Amino acid sequence: MRSWRERVVHTLLFEAGGLVMVTPLASWLTGHGMDEMGALAVGLATAAMAWNLVWNRGFDALVPTRRRSVGQRFTQAFGFELGLLVMTLPVVAWWMGISLEEAFWLDLGFMLFFLAYAMLFNTLFDRVMRRRLAGGD
Repeated sequence: MRSWRERVVHTLLFEAGGLVMVTPLASWLTGHGMDEMGALAVGLATAAMAWNLVWNRGFDALVPTRRRSVGQRFTQAFGFELGLLVMTLPVVAWWMGISLEEAFWLDLGFMLFFLAYAMLFNTLFDRVMRRRLAGGD
């Protein structure tokens, strides 16, 4: 099982990389300013970091291996994103001053971006950690 330290490093790297990519993209696509979108993204990232630690620790207990199939990776990423979507939908609607339906579509866009990003990031992170734990580069 992965340590809490490893999960914290994983979460911080994941969220920082995601924020750098998604904030300018979301600002451009929605027409909302970088400051408004950036504040929302930081808030969502904070919620996501807490959820990430809980979700991935639980997923590690259910699937205790670093060599996961594509289906397991999809389940891990989709479960995380769906849980986050359900928790953040009302906040997104309130912050952006939009309806729940509009917030759903915006959140869905974030979810699809992060679903692909999570699958790639988690695969690469586990490969690096396997090498590190095996003593290789």
